[in-house]
Formats: sequence, C-alpha cells, structure tokens
Amino acid sequence: MSKDALVIGGIELRSRLFIGSGKYSSNSLIPQIVDRSGAQVVTVAVRRVDLASEEENMLNHIPKDCVLMPNTSGARNAEEAVRIARLARAMGCGDWIKIEVISDTKYLLPDNLETLKATEILAKEGFVVLPYMCPELMTAKRMRDAGAAAVMPLGAPIGTNKGLRTKELVKIMIEEIDLPIIVDAGIGKPSEAAEAMELGAAAVLVNTAIASAGDAVGMAEAFSLAVKAGRMAYLAGTGAVKNFAEASSPLTGFLDKAVSKK
Repeated sequence: MSKDALVIGGIELRSRLFIGSGKYSSNSLIPQIVDRSGAQVVTVAVRRVDLASEEENMLNHIPKDCVLMPNTSGARNAEEAVRIARLARAMGCGDWIKIEVISDTKYLLPDNLETLKATEILAKEGFVVLPYMCPELMTAKRMRDAGAAAVMPLGAPIGTNKGLRTKELVKIMIEEIDLPIIVDAGIGKPSEAAEAMELGAAAVLVNTAIASAGDAVGMAEAFSLAVKAGRMAYLAGTGAVKNFAEASSPLTGFLDKAVSKK
C-alpha cells in the first residue's frame, strides 16, 4: 500500500479525482476524459444505461480498469434508491453505489433522511455505500454508523459550478468524522477542487465543470493537477493566517548596521 493511499471498499486508489459520465457532447469523449484526468472512479446513472444501444449504453464507454460507481439518480425516496442499487448489481455494475435521493426539483438538494435509510439497508446487503448529502455533521455521523464507506457532501447545488459554498460545514465534517469525505457537486473550477483538497477532503467528484468546459479533455487534466496540488498542500501543512503584516526578511539588523556606520 502506498504511503498516502485512499482506500475505499478495500480498493486502493491512486487518484483522488472522481468523475461523472453525464452531459458530454458525445459519450466517445469519456475514455479521453478518464485518460487525461487519471481518474479511477467513474459514476454513472443507472437510468442512463441502455443495454440495447451501443452508443447510449454508458458501460461501453467506461474503461474496464475503472471502478464503476453507479448512482441512484432519479430516486425520490429510500425505497426507490434501494431498488435502483439492486438493479445495478444485477446488471453487473459491482457493489459500489452512490446514493442520490432527491425529491426537490428546483435546487436538487438531497433528502438526508431518506438517504440515511437507504444507506443502512444497502450497507447490510454488502454494498460499498457512498451517500450524497447536504453537509450536516450529525447526519453524516449516522451515515457512518449505518455503514457508509465514505460520505459525499455537496459543495454547492448540483450542476451550478458555484464552487465550495459549504466550505465551513465540509471542514467540520472532515475534522469530526473518521471516514473519507468526498466533496461532490457544485465545484466549477480546478482552483475550487484544490481548495477542497487543502481542507483535507479525501477526494472530489467533478462532472459538470469538465463536461461544460470549452475543452473538456484539457479541463479534465487541469482538475487532475489541481487535486494533486491541493493534496500535497494539505500534507505539507499551510502556514498560519495572521492579522498583521510580517516581513519575509527581517530588516532591523541591516538598518542598525547602516545607521552605526554613519
């Protein structure tokens, strides 16, 4: 195992950038996005997997060496999420599942209570459960206790590219919960991904910011570099924030000598 390994569900991951598979102008871009981003985990909406269509079947475009993380997008309650997760497993998508339970149609905010219910059921069935949730410490702790393998708080409403608007709440979760915290949704720029990693997030999941970029493949690489830089900065330890200026090089000794010579 590497020195700075991220291990989820018994799988050691080299990359801390997770990517989505939706919104691309063509599904044929996905292999290029995976390659340039270095991502090993790719999420896919089960409802978008069309086994009867070569082009629309997302599974045909995701490299086989990636960890597939189906999501329960479209579920409005725990019962529907559980049904979709079981369907994904039956389709051969594996045991990883990102739980999305959203009944709010305006802001698409996750329902934490229904997400918690689904987490408990699916964890008992042996799924590697990663719940997508509104950042709230006590609910996240309950998800951990229910068997979640990681917790995925949103940075901002999904698809908005607004950045890390929930920074303080995410920071509290990172400090207080002994599980990987993966920032999911809302991140719009590589600098915002780096910011999340500098806080100590275990990983970030990015879809819209890459898919909606002028050069999606180039943006995928930019996010990869940003996530690596943010992680390195976190491990190195950032300097203290101060209220007053402090010179990098003390001037007193030099000035004292200059005055004494006169």
